[in-house]
Amino acid sequence: MDGDCSYEDFRACLLSLGKINRWLLGYRPTLAWLERAPRRLQPIHIVDVGSGGGDLLRRIAVWAERHNIAVRLTGIDMNPLATRAAIELTPRESSIRWITGNAMEYQPQEPVDIIVSSLMAHHLEDEQIVRLVQWMEATSRMGWFINDLERSEWSYRMFGWVRWHPIVRHDGPVSFRRAFRTEDWRSLLNQARIPEASATIEKWRPGRLCVGRWK
Repeated sequence: MDGDCSYEDFRACLLSLGKINRWLLGYRPTLAWLERAPRRLQPIHIVDVGSGGGDLLRRIAVWAERHNIAVRLTGIDMNPLATRAAIELTPRESSIRWITGNAMEYQPQEPVDIIVSSLMAHHLEDEQIVRLVQWMEATSRMGWFINDLERSEWSYRMFGWVRWHPIVRHDGPVSFRRAFRTEDWRSLLNQARIPEASATIEKWRPGRLCVGRWK
């Protein structure tokens, strides 16, 4: 997914990743974290960094409707193919906004309340992750949450049990090898000057390690 491929292959990979998120309960950590969100300010502007095909924001839209929470949802991805796919895969009546660009250069017309990110951080170098966390901290009014992979032999083996799209089958094991352990996030938070006591680092089965902070 990080290399060049046709739009058709890229879209097929995004659909396969969406299946992974559904079957392996990948949305659950983010939605559980959002359950703790203060309800005093509505609508809540939620920005998804590295939004890909948009499946997380579409799931958040369903969650917000079920809980009668007014939200504004914005997805940002640097790959224009991701924006194209997100638009195609999102119902026309949806109000989710899709933006192509660097999130850290994003200048919204309205304040950002919550920033989320899923399965993006493991693609970045440590210095980039530190800058991302610092940007999330400076930009979000209420809090931020990173939902990513846990590095473990069990997670690596589990991924191989299912026959995914060929590109996903290739990239998946690579991603798990680049995933995180708890001590990695402790170090990254320290480098970003986020007190560990003010953040949460949570393991979610199967194969997720998430970090977030409410202000």
